[in-house]
Amino acid sequence: MTPVVLVISGHDPSGGAGLVADIQSVSACGAHPTLAISALTEQDTRNAYAVFPVPVPQLLAQIQRVVADIRPQAIKIGLLPNPTIAQSLLPVLDRLADVPLVLDPVLIASGGGTLADADLTPLLREALIPRATVVTPNLPEAQALTGCPDPVEAGHALVGMGAGWALVTGGDAATPDVANHLIGPECTTTRWPRRPGSFHGTGCTLASALAAGLALGRSVPEAALAAQQFVDRALSTALRPGRGQAIPHRQR
Repeated sequence: MTPVVLVISGHDPSGGAGLVADIQSVSACGAHPTLAISALTEQDTRNAYAVFPVPVPQLLAQIQRVVADIRPQAIKIGLLPNPTIAQSLLPVLDRLADVPLVLDPVLIASGGGTLADADLTPLLREALIPRATVVTPNLPEAQALTGCPDPVEAGHALVGMGAGWALVTGGDAATPDVANHLIGPECTTTRWPRRPGSFHGTGCTLASALAAGLALGRSVPEAALAAQQFVDRALSTALRPGRGQAIPHRQR
């Protein structure tokens, strides 16, 4: 039976990030995505310009209906545009506390546009990160959440907040290669070639691939490594359908 990943995230109409990226990544990694839309956005491959949150009753109705029919083996949470929406998810997550949760703390688009309210950060720290099996921030997100400029220190701080594991990615760091740091009961650093150009949707791709790995029964280190390999392959054959950033080519 194909395992299921419940994805709670926003819709990016360019298809570079958000639910389209989640669907493609989860499917390519061997799981089936079920979906709940947290927000519509105005985006293209260059930037994000506006976010339109889904009303809480509509978001919860999506989740409750699909979970009653199709129980997930993993959950991936991406864009949560405001604290009200994030707070509304807590009872749902508590009812599914035995299901691994991958939290991608989306705060700023890769083009620099703001995607979440500034007052979401405290709720992430206090309520969502402690419920996460893995939290997958890029370096700017990790710094915003912890105040630590060093990625390893930030990863330890996120685990100190209650996350089971933190995978802090280094695509935004000014380094010759990309160093990703997995912090948890064991700590590893993996290095990947820095692909030329800039990309839209790598964080969604990584988190969704990791969630698919957990749904398939892999351990966190195994799922994290497989997800990083998937992202590297997707970037090596990235598409450029628009006038802005390239989009990972998410395929088996």
